[in-house]
Amino acid sequence: MYIHRKIEGVIKSHLTNFPAVAILGPRQSGKSTLAAYIMKDWSDSVYLDLEKPSDRVKLTDPELFFRMNRDKLICLDEIQRLPEIFSVMRSVIDENAGNGQFLILGSASKDLIRQSSESLAGRVVFVELPPFLLGEIMPGEKANDNILMKYWNRGGFPRSYLADGDDISFVWRQSFVNTFLERDVLQFEPKASPDMIMRLWKMCAHSQGQILNTSVLGASLGLSHTTVKKYLDLFEGVYMVRKLLPYAANLKKRIVKSPKIYIRDTGVLHVLLGLETFDDLMAHPAFGPSWETLVIENILGKYPDHTASFYRTSNGSEIDLILEKGNKRVAVECKVSTAPKLSAGFFHALKDLDIREAWVVTPFNDTYPLQENVRVTSLQEFLKKSN
Repeated sequence: MYIHRKIEGVIKSHLTNFPAVAILGPRQSGKSTLAAYIMKDWSDSVYLDLEKPSDRVKLTDPELFFRMNRDKLICLDEIQRLPEIFSVMRSVIDENAGNGQFLILGSASKDLIRQSSESLAGRVVFVELPPFLLGEIMPGEKANDNILMKYWNRGGFPRSYLADGDDISFVWRQSFVNTFLERDVLQFEPKASPDMIMRLWKMCAHSQGQILNTSVLGASLGLSHTTVKKYLDLFEGVYMVRKLLPYAANLKKRIVKSPKIYIRDTGVLHVLLGLETFDDLMAHPAFGPSWETLVIENILGKYPDHTASFYRTSNGSEIDLILEKGNKRVAVECKVSTAPKLSAGFFHALKDLDIREAWVVTPFNDTYPLQENVRVTSLQEFLKKSN
């Protein structure tokens, strides 16, 4: 079962127009599998996994290796393991003066592998590959409750979603969390305490969808708020955490100015909370925040070119997600009820921001107007919107 077809087409197009394309995303999101499909259709290519010593030694003299393979598409996997190679790649790209020279895969954001954006400025285009999105699992279909619950419970990592059962998926995610901590987080913070990092990660899970307070987290862990911020920035850089920023507006309102925090994948969230089945999730306080996470991650995965924020004031006006592009603003509220009820604060927020289009996204198939300019719909139907 292979699902990342739309992104495959985007990357192939970029390779014909840019010297280098970087596919960035969390470990095990499917980057290597996607690269294999792309390279299979390429006339000639070579692949190196920089986590393998036998492949890394081939780059002892990278300039020579690139010269010997100058007519091939060179794929470098786990590029964050060898960031110093970017300066050599820059000279090779300029010397060869052609497109489709390098396909770079990385399990860290371009901010963490900053050398790439500096050394390859104007020569590389970045594409983020998240775990599976709902539209990839159910393309063009009406929402299926069983598929939605399976996806919601297990998250979008391919090996988790495609596992033979919830129990196997849960074990895989437990192993993923432990391995991810050792291989990715400690790679960038080798002096950090693994136990402390894991405790912070779990505290983030228990704070899912809440306003971030680094001082409170730090006090609970015996860390300074600056250390907590540094660790959270690292989690964000390896695609495990999202900090959703508050809406920036010049209003005469007391607006919350701290971000909200989310574990980005619901399957990872659930394993950090010890929730193995969907029934476990339904009985847990994280049920609503988990749905909010699923909605936000899928919407932002579908509309990466939109600005995203939330809105909250001290008097209770609140919107879960505001999408902006150009002069258009859309409000999204996330509800798990079959008969969602909106607070007066939601309507006050729409008035505060003069938002003319609002959606209430639920796990159910019904789509109907709640009042003028406010509609209830399923996540699947919302994602079918063109913009």
